[in-house]
Amino acid sequence: MLKKYQRFFNLIMFALDGFILILSYFAAYVFKWGFYPISQMDYLYLKAPLWMIPLVLMVYFFMEVYSPMRSRMFRKEMLLIIRSHAIGMVLIYGLLYLTKMYIYSRVVLFTFGVVSIVLILLERFIMRRALRYLRSIGYNQKHLLVVGAGTVGVEFAQKAMSHKEFGYNVLGFLDDDRDKKGSEVLNRKVLGDCSILPDLLASKTVDEVIVALPLSAYQKYHDIVDICEKAGVRVRIIPDYFDYLPGRPKVEEFDEIPLLNIRHVPLDDPFNRFVKRLFDILVSLTAIIISLPLMVIITFGVILSSRGPIFFKQERVGLNNRRFNMYKFRSMRVADNADTGWTTADDPRKTWFGILIRKTSLDELPQFFNVLLGDMSVVGPRPERPFFVEQFREQVPKYMVKHQVKPGITGWAQVNGWRGDTSIEKRIEFDIYYIENWDLLFDIKIMLLTVVKGLINKNAY
Repeated sequence: MLKKYQRFFNLIMFALDGFILILSYFAAYVFKWGFYPISQMDYLYLKAPLWMIPLVLMVYFFMEVYSPMRSRMFRKEMLLIIRSHAIGMVLIYGLLYLTKMYIYSRVVLFTFGVVSIVLILLERFIMRRALRYLRSIGYNQKHLLVVGAGTVGVEFAQKAMSHKEFGYNVLGFLDDDRDKKGSEVLNRKVLGDCSILPDLLASKTVDEVIVALPLSAYQKYHDIVDICEKAGVRVRIIPDYFDYLPGRPKVEEFDEIPLLNIRHVPLDDPFNRFVKRLFDILVSLTAIIISLPLMVIITFGVILSSRGPIFFKQERVGLNNRRFNMYKFRSMRVADNADTGWTTADDPRKTWFGILIRKTSLDELPQFFNVLLGDMSVVGPRPERPFFVEQFREQVPKYMVKHQVKPGITGWAQVNGWRGDTSIEKRIEFDIYYIENWDLLFDIKIMLLTVVKGLINKNAY
């Protein structure tokens, strides 16, 4: 029944997207040409949606825009739609270029692309809000049966039931050990052993079976999967060794052999790296141009506050453990222990002007040049000095994971308050979350948070 509703819902979304694309195209046409009598050239414009709209919808379909989004973050759905829409528009431009159809106004095509993506994202936002509300009050439920009432199965059920907006309803548990009590925390007791699974699937509405058995019960997996397949019920498996994996795993394939990548890093993908690099270049260039007058003022402030170079150069550890020179405006008097000593609250090396620019993070403006050089990113884990990296790699679990991406001027840990003299463990926890959940909108969110609450460094000395 749920699959039937899903297909119906997909058809509705497909039709709504088509309507929005048509509406956006004619809005773009009217914006450019207004309401005038139709000429022969106008007929070409009016015929264009007959192939442009199906082309964009076809790209949406093959990019899996209409796949179930129940448990996916809206940010991820937005990025998928934006990427699919961009590909569709590039194909339209490419076909017009190849067929030498130069009569189409670039203003019309650009307006069509922008208006349509904005309206489609707004449509998705409204739809998602409406669906989550309906699910939270008991409609559009997805009924789950958990095979395995141990710690892993109960933890999954707790998380599924705690997010009512996702619409998951745990019917109960199956387990050969009838003495297990852990599942009663959700008032979902063990319904029986695994032998009653066929009868249960035949008598109850079960949309999905979650297998959470220990590795010692490996021999039961084949029968459970076979029973679910015959009943036409989707089955997903939670590996018993999940807690032992250091990161967020991803199943990959090598010549039809499945491989479990124990830490999925989105920036390992070449396209994602290209997008992030392009974003870094645009943002850093813009920041340098806008802040250039301010940097000139800071330069004079550094010169007047003490003798020494304008910029402070310090070796840091970046991507793949490679060292690079990071630049800042000098905020302290020249000293010999800058690479191995921490800055303290009453550090005598600080200058009066240095205190000001450190508190406001203005001393870090030259790092935008590091971004242009490719040593850093605008957003990422903060780089550390080699001396401390060697210490932390032994003392802090998973510390070296941060070097799987470029370091950044700002980061997820920094906007959450873990900067300066704060817990290294918590900083790494937030850094790893960023590394494993990166996307472009996440970078934009962190930048906005940096502007809102990250410019004043309360932990800076």
